[in-house]
Amino acid sequence: MLKVTHRDLIDRALAEIETLDIEQAEALLEDENTLFVDLRDPRELQREGKIPNAFHAPRGMLEFWVDPSSPYHKEVFASGKKLVFYCQSGWRSALSTKTVQDMGLENVCHIGEGYRGWKDSGAATEDLS
Repeated sequence: MLKVTHRDLIDRALAEIETLDIEQAEALLEDENTLFVDLRDPRELQREGKIPNAFHAPRGMLEFWVDPSSPYHKEVFASGKKLVFYCQSGWRSALSTKTVQDMGLENVCHIGEGYRGWKDSGAATEDLS
């Protein structure tokens, strides 16, 4: 039996991070100092589209792309912009937000309802085709 479940990890993360609802996130869409970061698998993006202008960072590479000492570092994570993470349902983004916050990034949050909530609300999306 596991000592800590995925739900425990998510609940712990949610207690320590900023969670945006769809309306709050949508208000940041045109803010040049905000970057939306899509953590979903490439197949999810192809199938469902993404938030306009979102940067794709596959969840499995996030820590390596964030860390300036990593050979895989991506400058976008050192931009100083507010980073708004999202995934399909808000679970991966909650864990990711907590992780990068623990790594030292301060201006980070996530969309609690995920891309599913974003899309269901009628907010803007773009196809990858």
